[in-house]
Amino acid sequence: MIRTVHTTRYVTPLREGGSLPALVEADDDGLYVLKFRGAGQGPKALIAELVAGEIGRALGLPVPEIVFMELDPEFGRAEPDPELSDLLSASAGLNLALDYLPGSLAFQPLVGPELDPALASAVVWFDAFVSNVDRTPKNPNLLLWHRRLWLIDHGAALYVHHAWTDATDPLADAPDRFPLIKNHALLPFARDIAAADAALSARLTPARIAEIVAAIPDAWLVEPEPPVRLVGERRASAFTSLAEGDAPAPSAAPSVPSVDARRAKYAAYLTHRLASPRGFVEEALGARTRR
Repeated sequence: MIRTVHTTRYVTPLREGGSLPALVEADDDGLYVLKFRGAGQGPKALIAELVAGEIGRALGLPVPEIVFMELDPEFGRAEPDPELSDLLSASAGLNLALDYLPGSLAFQPLVGPELDPALASAVVWFDAFVSNVDRTPKNPNLLLWHRRLWLIDHGAALYVHHAWTDATDPLADAPDRFPLIKNHALLPFARDIAAADAALSARLTPARIAEIVAAIPDAWLVEPEPPVRLVGERRASAFTSLAEGDAPAPSAAPSVPSVDARRAKYAAYLTHRLASPRGFVEEALGARTRR
């Protein structure tokens, strides 16, 4: 079961990429890397981070603990930096965070230390399964901590869900072979992809997938707000409407069946993707052969 903690102190922004994660302290006295609901691709990035990360953990891969994190709106009001203030305000409520690994170093596959081929193969299989486009040689999203490799940053996984609507049949996307696996940072070291497929496909059951997907919060399945760069524009538009005497129309939340249906798409997509034949495995094996 995924724990829920509450932010007690904003330590520092981590200005990496477009999502502006932050190092924060929580009410369990732990330090976490907080991923904001109001940043980048919005809640769908958090859904990908949650689902892919928990799948990785279910497979026995080294992914830091994932927690839900409540963010008080007061953090946004007290922040002097306008960009961060907007981000914090837009993210009030339930967000996602990962256990902070103090003293960890970015892992560069070509520099070392030497990788276990079985682990490299498992990571390639996992990233192909969740369609993670963000583990390339330029940006491997791998850390070394206590002489162990750790996998981070899965918000770019499951990229097909950005095109989903309520009318989308997720099974149409499930057979995707994921040709971008050819760019994977660990592919040169993944000598046992077939063995990884046999082991991991048996370990990740439809029941486990359903359990992971069931943890997606209802609030994240609502249509996402515009990204934080538009917060100021929304505010200006609201002021204009009020000046003209028009009250802004309230946003309609989806019904509970709609939220459940959206959650079910993820379970159906992943379960169907796991079924044989797994085209993403054939693609990874072919990409490995062609190197």
